[in-house]
Amino acid sequence: MKKKLHFNSATIHGGQEHDKAYGAVMPPIYQTSTYAQSTPGGHKGFEYSRTHNPTRLALERSLASIESGKYGFAFSSGLAAIDAVLKLLRPGDEIISTNDLYGGSYRLFRKIFEDYGLKFQFISMNNLDNFNSVINKKTKLIWIETPTNPMMNIIDIKAIVSLVKGEDILVAVDNTFASSYIQQPLTLGADIVMHSATKYLAGHSDVILGALILNNKELAERIGFIQNASGAICGPMDSFLTLRGIKTLHVRMQRHCENAATIANYLNKNSKIEKVYWPGFENHPNHLVAKTQMKDFGGMLSFVTKGADYNAAIKIVERLKIFTLAESLGGVESLAGHPASMTHASIPKEEREKSGLVDALIRLSVGIEDVRDLINDLEQAIG
Repeated sequence: MKKKLHFNSATIHGGQEHDKAYGAVMPPIYQTSTYAQSTPGGHKGFEYSRTHNPTRLALERSLASIESGKYGFAFSSGLAAIDAVLKLLRPGDEIISTNDLYGGSYRLFRKIFEDYGLKFQFISMNNLDNFNSVINKKTKLIWIETPTNPMMNIIDIKAIVSLVKGEDILVAVDNTFASSYIQQPLTLGADIVMHSATKYLAGHSDVILGALILNNKELAERIGFIQNASGAICGPMDSFLTLRGIKTLHVRMQRHCENAATIANYLNKNSKIEKVYWPGFENHPNHLVAKTQMKDFGGMLSFVTKGADYNAAIKIVERLKIFTLAESLGGVESLAGHPASMTHASIPKEEREKSGLVDALIRLSVGIEDVRDLINDLEQAIG
């Protein structure tokens, strides 16, 4: 039996093999829609690129390797991956999700799938007692984000898995904020791991791609059928770029984490900042859970200015020069966002504020630049 690679090696070699035609070290970009057959049904494992493509297959094997999973699936976006998971369900099924999650996920849940008979319950998952009033025989899926977007709440994956053990309930984890380097939900008992691979996995803000990773063969066969039947697959160039990004995931994440820790502590001491949300602080809710299930505390953080001043927040993001005001996260360059008007605008204001997402909140995706330049940029922007 082949010995399992350590993570830093798996990002480079996991699930990979040299090109059989010419020995290319990197998988070639198979920019083809179809494949020659010697006789009807007689092919070399590939017949049509919606179903299988060698470049995408190399990526999917890599995804499985870095998440300690058996089966990986690559989609055209993170939302396409979530869409595939929800297609496992039937009208009347219920889903429990955290009340603090990515606005695009919320929009997909409420504006698309509720119309097809699925019911969504949104709760704070920081306290397991909150499940008591919503979990029932119709519950078929628990959708977890941890850390959450953008409040950085930490959810105990293993505890929730134990809560529903023996029940016909899937546990899926959006692992985008942590990345596979920091957290591996399958090892904690989750059934499905989802990534917006656009972010940390690809890592260079040049691709849109989603991923699902599983261990259960039957569940993987169902997802594979949905992927092929629905057709929301990624192309070979995007597969190549993401696979290239994964090869440096471990070294990038180390710098993301180091820089974010330095900036979180700087902001926490700044007299013009009221609150900083970063799981590395000892007083952060569920900090001890973060220490247990995460390798580090990640490259994401959020903060609010004194008095939760909306106008002050807008001026700060407009003044930034090295941090770019933009959607998305997880690239090598630092990004700043105003969730209430950008990533989470699709969530009603009253729902946002229930989870603490006030209009003055600023979210930072801390890149891998020299942290001194990043702090200088924040200083001039905050004033």
